[in-house]
Amino acid sequence: MELTTAMTGVLPFIILVSSPLTMIFSVFLLWLYRRAVIRSMRGNGGSSMPDEVAGAKVSAQESPPLRIRLIKDKVLLHGRAESAFNATSVSLQRLGLVYGVAGVVYALVMSLPWMITAGGGFPLVRLLWLFVCFAWPGVIVVVMAAATSSGQKQLIFTGYFLFVVLIGVVVIARNSDSSVGQLLFFWLFANGAPTLLLVTYFLRRIRAVGPLVLTFMVAGVTGAVVLTTIVGNSETMLSAFTGIGVFLGLGAIPMYVMINLLGFLLFGIFGWWLLGRLGYAYRAKRMSDQSLNLDALWLMFAVFQSITLAFEGGMWIFTGLVAFIIYKQITRIGFTRVKSQIYSKRAPSLLLLRVFALGRKSERMFDTLSKRWLRHGNIDMIAGPSLVTSTIEPHEFLDYMGGHLSRSFIDNPSVLEQRLALRDCLPDPDGRYRVNEFFCRNDTWQMCMSRLASESDVVLMDLRSFSQQNQGCLWELEQLLTTVLLDRVLFVVDETTDKGFLEQQLQRLWKRVPGNSPNLGLEKPQVNLLSVQASIPKVADQLTKRLFEASYQTE
Repeated sequence: MELTTAMTGVLPFIILVSSPLTMIFSVFLLWLYRRAVIRSMRGNGGSSMPDEVAGAKVSAQESPPLRIRLIKDKVLLHGRAESAFNATSVSLQRLGLVYGVAGVVYALVMSLPWMITAGGGFPLVRLLWLFVCFAWPGVIVVVMAAATSSGQKQLIFTGYFLFVVLIGVVVIARNSDSSVGQLLFFWLFANGAPTLLLVTYFLRRIRAVGPLVLTFMVAGVTGAVVLTTIVGNSETMLSAFTGIGVFLGLGAIPMYVMINLLGFLLFGIFGWWLLGRLGYAYRAKRMSDQSLNLDALWLMFAVFQSITLAFEGGMWIFTGLVAFIIYKQITRIGFTRVKSQIYSKRAPSLLLLRVFALGRKSERMFDTLSKRWLRHGNIDMIAGPSLVTSTIEPHEFLDYMGGHLSRSFIDNPSVLEQRLALRDCLPDPDGRYRVNEFFCRNDTWQMCMSRLASESDVVLMDLRSFSQQNQGCLWELEQLLTTVLLDRVLFVVDETTDKGFLEQQLQRLWKRVPGNSPNLGLEKPQVNLLSVQASIPKVADQLTKRLFEASYQTE
């Protein structure tokens, strides 16, 4: 097979087949993973809880009145909280700048071969049009990595397309042979297919494992294509496989399918090895889950945008690979500057609790909150059905695929101590902290939650959709009132929260607070309920500011 044919025909075919397979298998595997996790959660670890967690009686004293404050006004930060919040803003801006610079260089590298092969010199207008077309993946990455609100995302996308329109108008004005249809076709030619394919593995429900599954699928589909091509071009191998088919009683179509499956499995072994290397790199903190996703996105654009250059000569096909390598080097250098700007040597930890029945509302909350908070510190959470597939990390998914899911679960106090000691509290190369997810059994989650609450700097409990059916939340509320300074706890409510029942239960639980609770020493104990009547992205800054303020409260 000629190189040009391979690059312009086979390579797009591999990607086009691998992408939908990635979506299908990601959904299926995450469904299996969620089932396995929930089944394990319902089991018991065979360990009794310590007395202090199980609810050992401590002599109570008369409690001061508990005030329940419903917060709707905006917060103004000051002191260390203001400095920390501003530092995360600067960190996100610098991260966006790093990806932006990498995108500019990438677009220039991709534009040069088109300028050279087109002939006619290097007219600036043509270079600008090529540049703005090839800059599209950089725009997507900047939005995904650094934009924290819907307004910021709209501003970036609007600015980019206005720039596209401006350059397009200049091109048409300078070149009478150009038309709107031709320019639109070229933009879609360069970016349409990879942009659509992003949907297959960047959907919120599957993006946590999409790049990993895509890696395996590309390897497998490549193997299927390679083996069928080799067999089809070799009379010896074709005769051998034909004989096998006759022996097994297989017709032509079943035999063709078998050859494809065999090639898929053979190259799948390499794909599995590659996944293992990615998992090792993640454990060794050589990459973050976010950088892994963005690298996969950028590499896909690089492949698609350089395919047709093969018609100008076989070596031009490597333009995308060269541009991607340069992008990686720029981001690696830039990350060192971003990471050096981490505000605090000791990263604050946020414990995220929620009503497990929230479903997609939990996912949106986590997406909005994590982008900024993970520039400031780590997030601890107990695995639950609502977020188990959204927060899955590469090594957790690979452990599941390798049949080692059970070793992630906390069965007894000693395992909990090990998990706490191994909790990741350091930033990744891109300055992003990690989510520490604790997998608990039916008889160990309370022990784990109690320890995490007592050791966290701030606690956020999402009580949207809270009602009388959420008895597990009542135990968590009691633990928070008992062990955590109320100034460091923030509850989120909305119109779906049964506020009357919530306030009734808070007052009831407050009367049961034991005498050793740090909250009994407060002159005016107060529970803060943040009302979020608007969508979470619209109140993202106010929510994170409240958490920053709470994380710097002192006893």
